[in-house]
Amino acid sequence: MRSALRLITAAVVLVACVATAGINVSAANAYPSWNDVQNAKNNEAAKKAQMAELQAFISQIQTELDAATQKAQEAGEVYSAAVAKFDEADVRYNQLTAAATEAQAEADQATTEAGRLAAQLYRSGGNDMSIGLLLDGGTNADDLLSKLGNMSKMVERSAQVYDTAKAAQNEAQSLADQAKVAKVEREKLKAEADAAMQAAVAAQQVVADKLAANQSDLDTLRAQLAALQDETTRTVAGYQQGVAEALKRAQEEAAQRGIAVSDSGWTIPSQGRLTSYYGPRNPVWTPGGWSSSWHHGIDIGSGCGWNIYAVSGGTVTYAGWYGGYGNFVRVDHGGGITSAYAHIVSGGILVGYGEYVAPGQVIARIGSTGQSTGCHLHFEIRQGGSSTDPLPFLRNRGVGI
Repeated sequence: MRSALRLITAAVVLVACVATAGINVSAANAYPSWNDVQNAKNNEAAKKAQMAELQAFISQIQTELDAATQKAQEAGEVYSAAVAKFDEADVRYNQLTAAATEAQAEADQATTEAGRLAAQLYRSGGNDMSIGLLLDGGTNADDLLSKLGNMSKMVERSAQVYDTAKAAQNEAQSLADQAKVAKVEREKLKAEADAAMQAAVAAQQVVADKLAANQSDLDTLRAQLAALQDETTRTVAGYQQGVAEALKRAQEEAAQRGIAVSDSGWTIPSQGRLTSYYGPRNPVWTPGGWSSSWHHGIDIGSGCGWNIYAVSGGTVTYAGWYGGYGNFVRVDHGGGITSAYAHIVSGGILVGYGEYVAPGQVIARIGSTGQSTGCHLHFEIRQGGSSTDPLPFLRNRGVGI
């Protein structure tokens, strides 16, 4: 539990650091108005002073946002490492459980065979059968020797079967004991991963809150700076018109997604061809380090910047940096089922923590961040925290990839 306490302590410290990385500029008292900008355009000296002031405001906000984002990425690294340890323990537990079940079946079969031979010996008189044969006056010498030989082989075979059954039972018990130990370790690591997730989510939320609180001011400052740099007359109305047009484009894009959603409410995570399957694989070297030996999802080879869709309705429980997964989004669909989307392009996460997403909604753009050698989507489905093969999972819900 010491490792768990260290992990939780580190996570709490990270969140505290993020929380203190606040934006200290007061927009109401410090930022220039659009009238100030418009008036400055008519005076070259005032224009330069105003541009310098705007650039300083933008730099300050961006620097502090970057610092908070860095702290959130560090929390994401801790979270990713914790889940990687859990996944390793989860695979080992499942393998040991399967091996123990198989060994127990072999032990049961060997025990049954030993029991049958023992019953046959008992019905035949066991080792004392040789005395009965000697007293049998109707048996000639050749028959007697033959029967004694068969009896000796039966006794020897019985001993071999017994030894085999005993060894099989010991192996089954050993594997079962190892599985119990692995289960305890697995549950401990799951608790550590859950604690790290909470810290990473909190850190991401701090960044999201700060960005939401300052994005409007940041956009306005950049628009004012552009207005000063532009020789044309730019007004608040022109700026607001640009915002409205951007919103309209986003709404049109959502209406034109045009991907099929099954009757059960599930769809594909992206368009493209399947390039890597779920399960064991040979690790490969990437710019972000070595990949794992067990692939916990599937890879879909799509173009850089292509859409990533929510495979079903649910709530975003993570949206940010996640170690070797790069930029990452996880959606909770209820009932212990979650979907995850990794290697998202920088700036390509389009949803935030706590946001509800609909089936087929564009939630991100494909990239190659983290442990990746090219633009693609790494997609996962987890049930109760454990990864499962997404292909049969989606196929059972009317979705083929």
